[in-house]
Amino acid sequence: MTKKIVITGIGASSPIGGTAQESWDALLAGESGIHSLEFDWIEQYDIPVTFAGKAKVNPEEVLERPVWKRLDPSSQFALIAAKEAFADAGTPEVASERLGVDWATGIGGVWSLLNAWDTLREKGPRRVMPLTVPMLMPNAPSAAVSMHFEARAYARTVASACASSTESLANAYDHLQAGLADVVIAGGSEAAIHPVTIASFASMQALSTRNDSPETASRPYNTDRDGFVMGEGAAALVLETEEHALARGAKIYAELAGGGVTADSYHITANDPEGRGASRAVEMALEQAGVTAADVTHINAHATSTPVGDPAEYAALKLVFGDRVDEIAVSATKAATGHLLGGTGALEAVFTTLAVQNRLAPPTINLVDQDPEIPLSVSSEAQSLGDGPQVAISNSFGFGGHNAVVVIRSVD
Repeated sequence: MTKKIVITGIGASSPIGGTAQESWDALLAGESGIHSLEFDWIEQYDIPVTFAGKAKVNPEEVLERPVWKRLDPSSQFALIAAKEAFADAGTPEVASERLGVDWATGIGGVWSLLNAWDTLREKGPRRVMPLTVPMLMPNAPSAAVSMHFEARAYARTVASACASSTESLANAYDHLQAGLADVVIAGGSEAAIHPVTIASFASMQALSTRNDSPETASRPYNTDRDGFVMGEGAAALVLETEEHALARGAKIYAELAGGGVTADSYHITANDPEGRGASRAVEMALEQAGVTAADVTHINAHATSTPVGDPAEYAALKLVFGDRVDEIAVSATKAATGHLLGGTGALEAVFTTLAVQNRLAPPTINLVDQDPEIPLSVSSEAQSLGDGPQVAISNSFGFGGHNAVVVIRSVD
């Protein structure tokens, strides 16, 4: 028997807010979290892209010093978002063996790794921190969340590039259906605004180069879009069966109705231009949710603002929705937050959850001249979704051909 999986808590630390609610409010207000970077290494290494979406609140302002000192920034963000989500869910009383963690990251502890390399070269092996490996490993955020909450059902990690945390949500859905846990903390985090990653992305011409106008650099669907903008942070959602949530009197934001995960097997960085793998992920998610394409009222698109990525996603959506796709309210929230890589799917799932709950599609900033080849219903103002039941999808696609989609449905 299929169980109804519901969302009872949300948390986030993003470039536009230190909490989920602050991030949502800033998103609705049309704020941008993209700014010039004020680091010495920008000039030292002659980094060609000088801006990104730094988290609005420094983790060191939130966590106690003994805690953050032992964690890579990716784990710091994870713990902040998870703590907020768990508190928001009412701090569920659940046996440790019935509490699970499905977490994700695209890159992991890159700062810990490369800082250790600098220390080794400059000061020798004896000065390398003993905790370097536990801090840099990709499962460190999941472990940090698990240990903080004594979650002993499981603590799993997904690393599928920019699809990572959407895949973690799809996995959490399956794990709850399978009865592996009663409550799951799911999400993703990333802290990779580092000279090496920026230089690499810039070298492959994936990043926007609008150094003179950072706030308007991420412009999904605009005719002159020129690349994505890096962001950092984390988001978390507390998931449980509806039966469990109702039994403890929890508030319910929305239903996580299903998920779909596929692979393009096409190219290490480029999307399949025909959108076949992405469209199958959408179809699988809709099928698992027990809904059809005709039921969908809102799409939080992957929409990275790259010249080739945006049209490929449109092609995928066209395969699923046909001409109706141009009538569905679409939001491209990376225009405001930048691209959180492995953490982006979880953040956008939080936004999608609030969109269906409030029946309001958030605005897409920086859209001045929409590409006529992508005639989606995208608005620079928040769009009302109407009073009826809402069914939304949130898309994430990553390097390596990873595709992940979740369906989020209103509950009232």
